[in-house]
Amino acid sequence: MPAVFAQNVLKLLIKQIFLYRSILLEETAKKILLEIARKSVASAVKKEPAPDFSYDHPDIQAKQGVFVTIKNRGKLRGCIGRFVSDIPLYKLVSEVAISSATEDSRFFDNPVTSSELDQINIELSILSPLKRITDPFDFELGKHGMYVKKGFQSGCFLPQVATETGWSKEEFLSHCCSGKAGLPKEAWKHRDIEMYTFTVEIIKDDR
Repeated sequence: MPAVFAQNVLKLLIKQIFLYRSILLEETAKKILLEIARKSVASAVKKEPAPDFSYDHPDIQAKQGVFVTIKNRGKLRGCIGRFVSDIPLYKLVSEVAISSATEDSRFFDNPVTSSELDQINIELSILSPLKRITDPFDFELGKHGMYVKKGFQSGCFLPQVATETGWSKEEFLSHCCSGKAGLPKEAWKHRDIEMYTFTVEIIKDDR
């Protein structure tokens, strides 16, 4: 019995060690991505050449979408993303971070400046693949983001928007159609609109 007990304890310890290592690697990947985003934003607002990053960490090689949100003391300063990618995640984070700092049309008259770099917070939303839905209410507020498309018009909301605004599903859909896609508020009720849901993994810095 003592020998069997010792073997079971050893197996449990080994399992915990591997579990801890996987969590540690995941946290390392998150820190790398945040560092890439912050350095990319800094280079953009200082009008310096974009950094040339090279990493072999396996967790950041996947080709998946990402949104980069920049805030200064809680106020939005830029948010841009891409749903699909043909480059590794860490490279996409750099490109999208630069776009978020310099190409968000809402802030063309008041772009992020180098004097804000010590105050800004960066949030990364790593996207799951899009899932098309036919029932407009087939999503969970705060868990799913929404992407709507009709012809050449499209727009999306991240899941966080529902949490921050407290909107109902109807309000969430209406604002997404009108405020993001430039469609009528009730466009989501019509069958000729394409609707997709997605989830995100949120990575925030500690500032």
